[in-house]
Amino acid sequence: MTDAALQFAEDDKIGRVASVDTSRVAIDVTNSMLLTRIGIGQLVAIRGATEREYLISMTERVTRSVREELPDIEESGDDGALLTSVPTDLIQAVLIGTFRTVEGAKSNTFKRGADSFPQIDRDCFVIEGANLQRFMGILGAGFSPDERLKLGTFVADRTADAIASGDKFFQRHAAILGSTGSGKSWAVALILERAAKLKFPNIIVFDMHGEYAPLADKAAGGFAQRFRIAGPGDLEEPGNDVLFLPYWLLNRDEMLSMILDRSDQNAPNQASRFTLHVRSLKGRTLDAEGRETVKKTFTVDSPIPYDMRKLLSLLESDNTTKGIGKNGPVKGEWEDKLTRFLSRLEAKLDDRRYGFMFSPPEQSTAYNWLANQVLKLLNSDGGSGIKVIDFSEVPADVLPVVTGTLARLLYDVQFWMNATARTPVTLLCDEAHLYLPVRDDADAVQRQALGSFERIAKEGRKYGFSLLVVSQRPSDVSRTILSQCNNFLALRLTNETDQGVIKRLMPDSLAGLTSVLPLLDTGEALLLGDAVLLPTRIKLDIPKVAPDSATRDFWQEWGTRRPEADAIAAAIECLRSQSRA
Repeated sequence: MTDAALQFAEDDKIGRVASVDTSRVAIDVTNSMLLTRIGIGQLVAIRGATEREYLISMTERVTRSVREELPDIEESGDDGALLTSVPTDLIQAVLIGTFRTVEGAKSNTFKRGADSFPQIDRDCFVIEGANLQRFMGILGAGFSPDERLKLGTFVADRTADAIASGDKFFQRHAAILGSTGSGKSWAVALILERAAKLKFPNIIVFDMHGEYAPLADKAAGGFAQRFRIAGPGDLEEPGNDVLFLPYWLLNRDEMLSMILDRSDQNAPNQASRFTLHVRSLKGRTLDAEGRETVKKTFTVDSPIPYDMRKLLSLLESDNTTKGIGKNGPVKGEWEDKLTRFLSRLEAKLDDRRYGFMFSPPEQSTAYNWLANQVLKLLNSDGGSGIKVIDFSEVPADVLPVVTGTLARLLYDVQFWMNATARTPVTLLCDEAHLYLPVRDDADAVQRQALGSFERIAKEGRKYGFSLLVVSQRPSDVSRTILSQCNNFLALRLTNETDQGVIKRLMPDSLAGLTSVLPLLDTGEALLLGDAVLLPTRIKLDIPKVAPDSATRDFWQEWGTRRPEADAIAAAIECLRSQSRA
């Protein structure tokens, strides 16, 4: 028979249950010496209904008050009774789970939630030392070997590995949140490193600053594939790692959000003619390709190539064509109503910063081009399933549309794929606050991206498509998206508003844990959610391949390193050419 993981002696007894509510318990401390070792987050075992059961709780408040009492008559002496100070020690703890020494054929099991409420005067024991080591070992032992995701070690016991369920962590959306410099990028790199060891992982990283480029450096132990959204310098001779998002991939609303001025009195006319001509041009493409079946059911939003020059020609014709009246030419129905729309569209076409969208290579107009491009991002042959997409050269004003379009496209492919052929896909959204803002603060362009990501957050689980949201400002990230996340890796957060977001997303019984967020060391995190049996504070492992996000040593570099004139001059030329080459 297996020995019980929790074996308590009389010295481990801290006190007795004094009061109970639905989620918390107050403990009357009888061992004042042991109280001095108790800290916030300490685990306490409360004897359950049987000798084989303990209710596990986590301390959230430790108090000592002093009252004055008269001594016993025997102790007062001839000089009379003097008041004596008597300490009253209390611990408030939140119930988090149930431990059983034996449960059916199993031994030493732990489950979330309390099956019963503690009874008054039940003995309470501090879990520390060998008991803590054995208990922490149980937390990860319940996961099957192919499900285990090792993130680090427990702060309470550095000898015990912090194991999460990789399945539950990804399948129900997750968020990595922390102030700048708290270790978010290292946490992301660690999770990607763990996933890369699987045979066919499929994680697509939206890298806003190019900081995950080292993960694709095979010479330095990298494991990922890296792609870049095309910059102005990639339009003539794009490399194999360059991605284009041609204008015809955008649906009607995404395209109009960039070009249409809703305040223009002719905006409805402009949107109407644009929609009509785009659908007509896509129909022509289907005719030329002989896709009669597709033409019966396609819509204006279907990703079908068409020629932008022909669209401009049709719109220009509408804008200049005269009408025919009884006495000769009259002002046409659409004449001069599309002028501003055409000028805005032509401005986008002429701006090389938008070349990845409006000046794609000629081959991107081929009907089969899209399938080949999506295969690059959804393929996971030979373990190369971690894909890093660098968005650093995308103009900030269209970043939401670009990320939203790509996310929507990948999700739509997963949605329409045969259910038996689907493999899970995760989008890792770095710096999510840049393109997934709170809806009330979003402009027309940002709302288009929000619609795509919020749809994924609400429905993606059914189709094997999940989000891993990373941000340093959770208060600036869409509440709809964060509310759909069931797992959180919360690193140091010093801003009170950001802490409040985490607190609102947690069950009321665990909200007190957020008090430690500003006190976490770099690389420490609170791991909360369905992926772990016990909400706990962990020390993250250091990834073997570090991202390019290290904090610079300002003071030391100011004392040792002179700015390079040639580098500054080269940077000016890169600024002028809008290319880092």
